[in-house]
Amino acid sequence: MKVLNAPPNPDSTRAPDHPATTLIVICPAILPGTPPTLCPELLTEDEAIRYLRLDLIDVEEPSNTLRYYRKQGLLRATQVGKCVRYRRIELDRLLDNLTESNPR
Repeated sequence: MKVLNAPPNPDSTRAPDHPATTLIVICPAILPGTPPTLCPELLTEDEAIRYLRLDLIDVEEPSNTLRYYRKQGLLRATQVGKCVRYRRIELDRLLDNLTESNPR
């Protein structure tokens, strides 16, 4: 967990020993699984599948789902060497777009 100093904001929680300091707490994302692990900023295909929980639904090949999202322009990936990687921010953006287009 990171704690950053930021300009004072009347709606924020103030550090008790430094009344002019505002604390912003950034909690890390957790990958589901046993045991749960911290989610890196750059994910492998298997980590992206776990992050999106594609491994828990009845999908024969979750990697094909990621490929479909890429081809549709809904998900951007990064090639590092010979491997496809996914930035966590891109996976979150995909979830936002899917939620906006199908808010059930």
